[in-house]
Amino acid sequence: MSETIIELKSVSRCFDHLWALRDVDLRIERGEFLTLLGPSGCGKTTLLRLLAGFDRPTTGEVHIGGIDMTAVPPEKRPVNTVFQSYALFPHMTVFDNVAFGPRIKKWEREVIDRRVGEVLRMVNLETCADRKPHQLSGGQQQRVAIARAVVNEPLVLLLDEPLNALDFKLRKAMQIELKQLQRSLGITFVFVTHDQEEALSMSNRVVVMDAGRIEQVGTPREIYEAPRNLFVARFVGETNILDGDVVAVNGRHMQVKLEGRVITLDYPESLQVYDRVHVLVRPEDLRVRRRDEAPDGSRMFPATIGEVIYKGTTVDLVVRLDSGRELSASRFFDEDDEQLEFSRGETVYVDWLPGWEVILPHEG
Repeated sequence: MSETIIELKSVSRCFDHLWALRDVDLRIERGEFLTLLGPSGCGKTTLLRLLAGFDRPTTGEVHIGGIDMTAVPPEKRPVNTVFQSYALFPHMTVFDNVAFGPRIKKWEREVIDRRVGEVLRMVNLETCADRKPHQLSGGQQQRVAIARAVVNEPLVLLLDEPLNALDFKLRKAMQIELKQLQRSLGITFVFVTHDQEEALSMSNRVVVMDAGRIEQVGTPREIYEAPRNLFVARFVGETNILDGDVVAVNGRHMQVKLEGRVITLDYPESLQVYDRVHVLVRPEDLRVRRRDEAPDGSRMFPATIGEVIYKGTTVDLVVRLDSGRELSASRFFDEDDEQLEFSRGETVYVDWLPGWEVILPHEG
């Protein structure tokens, strides 16, 4: 049975009459890797600061390890933070940076030596113990910052966009390394990022935020394949949005008028006849066929190729429906597949497999 290690109860934070957070309720389980994801200004860093104790909520409570920590200062909370800048002491060796916290807490020397050695081995830096931060790569500096944070065995490790300073290749490598490290340590990680791919690839669960509110909480697959609203669908990955009207309901299916055609879709029980809907299809789920290859069917939409973009592993297509609406399609590149050789201006049909769409009530 999972154990709740962090619980936020109706947490709000106001700065000069501006609400950075509004009525946030959230539970985080022991040992999970949870990511706070959202655009700049959505409230994710404010939420992290409330967990760390660097700030206090205007209303609501913050519980950590079953104890109300709302008014408890940072140094007395069972959490540690890894900042984007790493904040290492430049004049200290790697060993001394990691040992700084235990020495402040007056641990015995033998305990400090043993524990620091264990942590440096965990992050594969035992051979760098005598180096200074400027003698390390960006990835090594990040691991020192993590080692310094976990040496005190906190219940929770908070990470505020710690990969931002790394170049693309190193950032990708560190995503894998950080996930593996979290798994080996068994510590709850709360990770802040605005990078959707990073959140999906690293997390057990993702919290998508916007304008100080939580829009959706779920596994990466749930967030990507079953977005709860248009904001989540648009922010997490690319999606095609078609607007339609429900014209009939028949058992588990409904008829929707979409781009001048009536097609059959699965029926969400919340919808009724005459409701307006959004039909969402991810680019990788959209099929593009030449007109002489397409079977007859009401799901087929006539279109024209607007752009062909070769990206190595994929070929991205921009297709323009007869109504003028543009859709994106993505197909994995196969040099032996002649069907990928589309040309601008070519006439095609587009469709998708039944059930691969997401249907949402119309917004605005």
